Amino acid sequence: MFSRLLIANRGEIACRVIRCCRKLGIHAIAVYSDADRNARHVREADSAVRIGPAAARESYLDADAILRAAIASGAEAIHPGYGFLSEKLELIDACAAAGIVFVGPHRDAIARMGSKIESKRLARAAGVACVPGYDGDDQSDARLAAEAQALGYPLLIKASAGGGGKGLRRVDSAAEFAGQLATARAEARAAFGDERMLLERCITRPRHLEVQLLGDRHGGLVHLFERECSIQRNYQKVIEEAPANHLNDAVRARLFDAALALGRAIGYDSAGTVEFVLDAEHGDEPYFLEMNTRLQVEHPVTELTTGVDLVEGQIRSALGEPLGFTQSDISRRGWAIEARINAEVPERDYQGSFGPLLGYAEPSLPGLRVDSGVDAGSEVSPHYDSMLAKLIAVAGTRETAAARLRAGVEQLRIEGLETNQAWLAALLAAPAFGAVLTTGFLCEVFPGGWQPATAIQHERLGAAAAAWYFDEAARHRSDRPLDAGHAFRLTASAGRAARCTVQIADGEARRELVLECLAADVVEAIFDGQCLRYQVEEGGGALRCGARAYRCQRQGDAVSLWCEGQWQRLTVVSALRAGATDGDRGRAADDVRAELPGIVTGLLVTVGQAVTAGMPVAILEAMKLVHTLCAPRDGVVASLGVAVGDTIQGGTVLVRLEPATA
Repeated sequence: MFSRLLIANRGEIACRVIRCCRKLGIHAIAVYSDADRNARHVREADSAVRIGPAAARESYLDADAILRAAIASGAEAIHPGYGFLSEKLELIDACAAAGIVFVGPHRDAIARMGSKIESKRLARAAGVACVPGYDGDDQSDARLAAEAQALGYPLLIKASAGGGGKGLRRVDSAAEFAGQLATARAEARAAFGDERMLLERCITRPRHLEVQLLGDRHGGLVHLFERECSIQRNYQKVIEEAPANHLNDAVRARLFDAALALGRAIGYDSAGTVEFVLDAEHGDEPYFLEMNTRLQVEHPVTELTTGVDLVEGQIRSALGEPLGFTQSDISRRGWAIEARINAEVPERDYQGSFGPLLGYAEPSLPGLRVDSGVDAGSEVSPHYDSMLAKLIAVAGTRETAAARLRAGVEQLRIEGLETNQAWLAALLAAPAFGAVLTTGFLCEVFPGGWQPATAIQHERLGAAAAAWYFDEAARHRSDRPLDAGHAFRLTASAGRAARCTVQIADGEARRELVLECLAADVVEAIFDGQCLRYQVEEGGGALRCGARAYRCQRQGDAVSLWCEGQWQRLTVVSALRAGATDGDRGRAADDVRAELPGIVTGLLVTVGQAVTAGMPVAILEAMKLVHTLCAPRDGVVASLGVAVGDTIQGGTVLVRLEPATA
């Protein structure tokens, strides 16, 4: 067994590998960028080495920096996790040159499966069916256009070296082919340095399934059954489960046979996944999609239903140990479903959310596993992807597993930034979740995009206003009658509770509410013809409205609240004060502000430059997404509030405008 292993990754997968190292008695070495100096994986490891600045390309994607860290720390092996360098030849080559063991498959497997073109050719040679299309060497625009015409529309253009939806375009007609091809090529060139393309028939109702393989360096190879990953957003998986629901046993057997055939053809010797697309309109006819020569994000659902530790399997294979079991020794029990918890806001077009976590508490529920890379105090950075944790529920039936997962999603408490938890809970509760799943699931269930139920939104606004009111009352509480919250007469009770009007803001939207105090610990919020009652729980720990309890905290005008997996920060002020600040709001309309936290990657204007309404003035990057900000009106640039490269918070003024002089 290795005595020292370096983990060339971060976040939840680094923490996951650290747990396995602890189980096996291996000294776990973490690496970190400047942004991750105080990250959870750094604190949980036995030792840690800095590898560079916050930008991934200068740290986690720098194979030389990883190798230097391994040599300096005396590591005998490197585990790449997933993403970053996990399927990059430069890391495995660097390990070989330095005599360090790479915990993953042999080099040839990564090289051959790293190209979608090459992998499809290998799959066909192994007798595995592929989606009809073109993956020839002639990559000229004319040849691709001719092949597209022969294949028919709709079709997909795919980058050969692609992944995660980059370099992938759907084309519905010949008229748009040339433009989509140019866009896909440019994206693939920027992301992968490889602009080779392949064409595939577009399956209009696809299911996305995959088969987990595990091999050793003695010719042993087994499958650990299938997983379903059909629920996706922008080609990124959202929910994964094992086994797949509504799957014919004959199709399931074909998937296992095809995955093993391809694995044997390349002598696969580690954990890896063969992915398939199934045509739901034609009897779930399966076609090979690609092979991932690494651990998958969704590996826990396989572990929980088979009892096989895949990370341990990777490590033992890299040591040269045989599997120790055969296909007949593996069985599957129960059902496991995984949800990815992301720092994003689904109701605002999945806008990224980051900053410090002010609170974090994992639920303790039977049959629930939490794989997380954060805790209270963690800083969520715009430099990396948005996944914070994974919740995985296991039970005897799919229905029970889904119910457990939904409960876990609603009870996982993350405060300080917004997440997709409420959206996940709605997804799991949708009736369509019990039907045949396809990659169009989200568009079918939330055709106009997801929004929280109006009643819940109103209740949250009222909770923030009520929390503000109780805090105000506490600040001004005294023994003098004139300071009491209730109206009174000198001779008799007024019979009427004290009332006040507040304005509450969520972003640019403002609502006015009337608050009526009924008792020292009870207040009603009245707006839009509704009346909601809130009561302070005994001990003051939460605010209750009916069956729901809200954790609330006020700082200045900001009220933060958390309930059932959703954290939100709202601004609450008295109506009188709000009226006094309307002039300031008008002046703020001249500012170009960041709608979300991010990194300023471009300033397109200079001080004194004239601009017109809608003209791009700045570029902001957040969690791998690029946002272009435009001038709200005609004017002249008065000042710039930031510089290129600055990491900023939401609401930061980027460009300030003033009226153009005549």
